[in-house]
Amino acid sequence: MVHLRIVAPPDRADRVYAMLCATPSAIDVIRVENVSTRPDGDLVMCDVAPEDASVIISDLRDLGIHKDGSISLSPTDTISDFADAAIAAAPGSPADAVIWEQLDQRTSESVELSGVFLVYMILAGIIAAIGIFLDSPILVVGAMVVGPEFGPIAATCVALIQRRAGLAVRSLTALVVGFPLGIAVTVAVTWLLKETGVTPSTFTSDNHHLSNSIANPDFLAFFVAFCAGIAGMLSLTTAKSGALIGVLVSVTTIPAAANTAVAFVYGDWASWRGSLEQLLLNIAGIHLAGLLTLGVQRQFYVRRRRAHRASMRARGIEDTP
Repeated sequence: MVHLRIVAPPDRADRVYAMLCATPSAIDVIRVENVSTRPDGDLVMCDVAPEDASVIISDLRDLGIHKDGSISLSPTDTISDFADAAIAAAPGSPADAVIWEQLDQRTSESVELSGVFLVYMILAGIIAAIGIFLDSPILVVGAMVVGPEFGPIAATCVALIQRRAGLAVRSLTALVVGFPLGIAVTVAVTWLLKETGVTPSTFTSDNHHLSNSIANPDFLAFFVAFCAGIAGMLSLTTAKSGALIGVLVSVTTIPAAANTAVAFVYGDWASWRGSLEQLLLNIAGIHLAGLLTLGVQRQFYVRRRRAHRASMRARGIEDTP
């Protein structure tokens, strides 16, 4: 269940309370009058099935509660037959529920073009480059763990689906700055290692399995990126994200970026072009998969929202002031 804590202005508190009481997927509806300051109003609380959390919050936004009051939400474990009935009243599975407000929060927190983000991009590129030199899958996987690029990629998809220009600009800026900077610093480090004799004076992808596979993009590479994009987006929207999802997404981006830098330093232009094509192709594939996944989930939400509004109107409760 999802716990909602709402501060409703006095002129709309009756409507909020009536709406929640009329929603079958909401239980434990509690109202305490005139207890809130900044903002002033009544405190209304309830537990709601995850599938309907965003639908109810949308109703509250239509009433302007987010402007003149406040809306807080948090997951909660509710042990009650009423909770079981509320979940049964909400079509679908709680495990598949997308709470769009939480998704907005997650993506907004991960798109800032900060110093830490850039440092992670640089470190991931350097570690991957060393892994390519040594033909070491372990080091390349380590670089994938470090890579932070999935946050801005996911945020771009969310921004495009929700038509949020500001978030789209911020997330794309992080990608446009992060990848080139990571590649540039990796080029500098690779050149330094070569000039100091730490790495060989010659390097070709033909003699390194990892580099060779990265520098030869094909349909399977795009398909892996597409699948990784779906998995990553589902993990984010269903609150099951973890380090392994980041690794899965990075498998198609960080190694390609690092191999671009290595090939540039050693003048292996065929490998450089192939790696750059791999990077761009995979970024496009992840974005496409993310957009399609979110688009389908958004359509389910829109249909649920329409059904909820129709139900409220049938009960004589309007969802707008």
